[in-house]
Amino acid sequence: HPFPEKSETVTPAEAAPAPAASELPAPPAESSQNTEVNLYSGNITFTAKVAGESLLKKPSVKWFKGKWMDLASKVGQHLQLHDSYDRNNKVYTFELEIIEANMTFAGGYRCEVSTKDKFDSSNFNLTVNVSFPFPSKTNYIFLLLRSTEGHDEAGELNFSALLKKRGDGKTESQPDVDVWEILRKAPPSEYEKIAFQYGITDLRGMLKRLKRIKKEEKKSTAFLKKLDPAYQVDKGQKIKLMVEVANPDADVKWLKNGQEIQVSGRYIFEAVGNKRILTINHCSLADDAAYECVVGEEKSFTELFVKEPPILITRPLEDQMVMVGERVEFECEVSEEGATVKWEKDGVELTREETFKYRFKKDGKKQYLIINESTKEDSGHYTVKTNGGVSVAELIVQGKHSIADLTVKARDQAVFKCEVSDENVKGIWLKNGKEVVPDERIKISHIGRIHKLTIEDVTPGDEADYSFIPQGFAYNLSAKLQFLEPPKIHLDCLGQSPDTIVVVAGNKLRLDVPISGDPTPTVIWQKVNKLLFESEGRVRVEKHEDHCVFIIEGAEKEDEGVYRVIVKNPVGEDKADITVKVIDVPDPPEAPKISNIGEDYCTVQWQPPKYDGGQPVLGYILERKKKKSYRWMRLNFDLLKELTYEAKRMIEGVVYEMRIYAVNSIGMSRPSPASQPFMPIAPPSEPTHFTVEDVSDSTVALKWRPPERIGAGGLDGYIVEYCKEGSTEWIPALPGLTERTSALIKDLVTGDKLHFRIKAINLAGESGAAIIKEPITVQEILQRPKIWLPRHLRQTLVKKVGETINIVIPFQGKPRPKITWTKDGQSLDAKDVGIRNSNTDTILFIRKAELHHSGAYEITLQIENMTDKVAITIQIIDKPGPPQNIKLTDVWGFNAALEWTPPQDDGNAQILGYTVQKADKKTMEWYTVFDHYRRTNCVVSELIMGNEYFFRVFSENLCGLSETAATTKNPAYIQKTGTTYKPPCYKEHDFSEPPKFTHPLVNRSVIAGYNTTLSCAVRGIPKPKIYWYKNKVDLSGDAKYRMFSKQGVLTLEIRKPTPFDGGFYTCKAVNECGEAEIECKLDVRGNRMSIMHNTNTICLQYSKPEDISTQGLIFHSVLNQGLAHSTP
Repeated sequence: HPFPEKSETVTPAEAAPAPAASELPAPPAESSQNTEVNLYSGNITFTAKVAGESLLKKPSVKWFKGKWMDLASKVGQHLQLHDSYDRNNKVYTFELEIIEANMTFAGGYRCEVSTKDKFDSSNFNLTVNVSFPFPSKTNYIFLLLRSTEGHDEAGELNFSALLKKRGDGKTESQPDVDVWEILRKAPPSEYEKIAFQYGITDLRGMLKRLKRIKKEEKKSTAFLKKLDPAYQVDKGQKIKLMVEVANPDADVKWLKNGQEIQVSGRYIFEAVGNKRILTINHCSLADDAAYECVVGEEKSFTELFVKEPPILITRPLEDQMVMVGERVEFECEVSEEGATVKWEKDGVELTREETFKYRFKKDGKKQYLIINESTKEDSGHYTVKTNGGVSVAELIVQGKHSIADLTVKARDQAVFKCEVSDENVKGIWLKNGKEVVPDERIKISHIGRIHKLTIEDVTPGDEADYSFIPQGFAYNLSAKLQFLEPPKIHLDCLGQSPDTIVVVAGNKLRLDVPISGDPTPTVIWQKVNKLLFESEGRVRVEKHEDHCVFIIEGAEKEDEGVYRVIVKNPVGEDKADITVKVIDVPDPPEAPKISNIGEDYCTVQWQPPKYDGGQPVLGYILERKKKKSYRWMRLNFDLLKELTYEAKRMIEGVVYEMRIYAVNSIGMSRPSPASQPFMPIAPPSEPTHFTVEDVSDSTVALKWRPPERIGAGGLDGYIVEYCKEGSTEWIPALPGLTERTSALIKDLVTGDKLHFRIKAINLAGESGAAIIKEPITVQEILQRPKIWLPRHLRQTLVKKVGETINIVIPFQGKPRPKITWTKDGQSLDAKDVGIRNSNTDTILFIRKAELHHSGAYEITLQIENMTDKVAITIQIIDKPGPPQNIKLTDVWGFNAALEWTPPQDDGNAQILGYTVQKADKKTMEWYTVFDHYRRTNCVVSELIMGNEYFFRVFSENLCGLSETAATTKNPAYIQKTGTTYKPPCYKEHDFSEPPKFTHPLVNRSVIAGYNTTLSCAVRGIPKPKIYWYKNKVDLSGDAKYRMFSKQGVLTLEIRKPTPFDGGFYTCKAVNECGEAEIECKLDVRGNRMSIMHNTNTICLQYSKPEDISTQGLIFHSVLNQGLAHSTP
């Protein structure tokens, strides 16, 4: 176990800490120990040591007080946490130091150690005693107060100790009393007296709970009967907690220390009418907690105290009388298994510090005190104490004559002497219980009171226990004969050079070393002057009587070296050296390097591993994978002896990675890190159609096309170079790469003859060069000006008003010609028309065309005395105006004749025709009679008899119909033939009526803060106008109110009313025939709403109006935090 079961008492005089130290190996599964430490005052330090040899990182250690209070949050003046690490011994040390301990620090503590997959813990108790002495003739029992776990005060370092005086006689049974009721009624000055009288062990906790219970006494709406302030139950018994709720259908939740209780075999929930019952079966100390019953938002609190029955002594101790050296065993029996008792000798407690002399044992209900070899000092009165009784027994140890033990070497003489009280007393000698028979070597003599046993030439067979038994006495005197033999190590390699043991890394090494010697020699293992004494762990030593075992679990490289075993006893010593060599697979090589990358191949290079595992490297294995893949593919099946390899058969454009393994006779190493990702690529082919586009006095313009084959590496750009005729030095024509397929080489010397070449570049390198065969002379070439007029501009360019005009006219000529634009022989206005010129074209731009932009434009190019001209005609058109002088010339039968004159404005375009439409006077819906009609007169036929018609005419050109039309002033009436029907004349009925309310306003009482509405219904013709008033004040301008009117239902919405909004509200309806009004009273109450809710829903109860007529509909709305539920 990590913590030995012992306690240490620190007296006031001891200034230095008294550690309860322990060593923790790598944490095993959780173990539980209890260590008790008694402290009177001063400082104390608890130390936990963790063996870190097998741990990868520092373990996590937590110190707790009680069940859950983490002491890391309590570090301060009186509490300190320390940790350190011994690198030589690989041991972590963690310390909890309590400074100037007082009674509040008493209690149970726990230390938890954990790593990733291991855990261990240890419990110990700290008892802080007062420094004054206690009466010697009175028995006292110390009771430690439990902390109120699970409450607001839980975990505080508040403990107190009470002394309860008990007589030696039997305790009288007392009737059950309600201590809670007594404390509630008693004044504070009587609390200590009541605690002493009734044996209260948690007075401070009970007073805190009592104070909280008093605060909670208030009237409840959810509970008819709450839980009692506290309940008490004996350990192992059953208890029921019961409340009565106001709503028999209400759901309740039971909480223990703030956590909801789940149904189990020990916890049973019952609901009987209004009663809710929690039954706890087989109560234990874990059930000692705070319980709550929750109904809605209300809670009922109580405390449950689990009472432990006193531990009685059912069978007392018995007095004993023994001889010196005999084994003493005191035995008693108590009422409960595993109970804690206290042993005393002559009033002094026997603690675990004296485990080398006293041994305490528990067996069910039986308690034992064992003294293995008694002495006269052990005589006295021994007491066993529980919290329910005391038993005392006397031990008498009588002295006896002794025989001295002998230690002899080989062939020495051994003489045992025994002196008796009377020379007439005879006796016999025994060897290991059998009578000794004299012979030539063994002689027995009796002279006076002295009896002798002499053994000559002692051999190993003489080693035994020798006893002398006087005749007539019930005891014997005994002694031991110990034969001494020099220690010896029995190894085959002794006397030769150190033997070498080879072990493969990861395997187990077990070396048995036979040894001899008497007495059994002490075995010491060491490596480079470092002692190996561990009995557990990866490297350990097991010691037996005739041999020792050296074990290495999972051998590692650092286990290599020379180990020395030394055996010693009082006669002498022997030693031997053993060499251990650990061989392993090689270390992984470093990441390989990739070079000489081609279209589908590359060269891989690597270095040997730094450590070959103790065996020579036999070769290497190479693997390859695609960058985005997880599957590695082996490239060689025979080991590679060299440090380079040419990998082939790769796909161009795919990113690959390489890694390498080293192999020796033990096995294959772990893989090396992957190489840098690389891509097998080839350079592109040379660019095509490389030509000279233009030459000036200082520049040359070149152009080309991309290579026919670019490849997976893509194309990074082009490099352009030139070389003077007669020279072999190629000079870069551009700084860096260019991605374009043309280049202008500037700052050249006029008259130079230059050769040009171009190369394509990608990741793989440069392509072949494309070269212009003939040298280029840097000199301007005179070229006549020439305008290349586009085909669509050779005829009139027609554009509509408002459109954009953008005319691009290319030309040629060197040097750059002078360009002139004119319109109708006049220069162009730069504010109205934009002109842009370049080396190869000229542009005319008009953002919004107007009618005045129409005309003949002329472009002139001039180089010295050479010119070229071209003319462009632009026509801007617009929609025409309406026809003029339209008139109805004749009407006959079903026909009407019209005539008109052309429009005054033709929109700068030829009139293409007219569109004639007719419309019936009754509907005035227009229908087209003729479209694209080219004459200025027409006859409209198939008119309907008895109808009157209007006519209108639109003019049309390339832009479309005119915006407006010419319309006849008078209609054309198509007369009927025969009789004429005269319709009768009726007096029109008057449906008007004054306003009348068909549903009145109803007095309402609403809750403040929730939107409400007032509704009524009205009718009247014409539709009346509605006015709302509050206390005769018009509400139409107030934003707090919203008025609605739909199908005669009038609604006034009041947003979040307050008590101030209460009063008389009036609705007034007014039309031409009269007016009507109606009034109601609105009462706004405070925000008291009955809410019934379960887990997922909220139900708001409110009353609806008593009268809802069929002619009106009233809506009640309940708004809460943006969630509206409307009920019609």
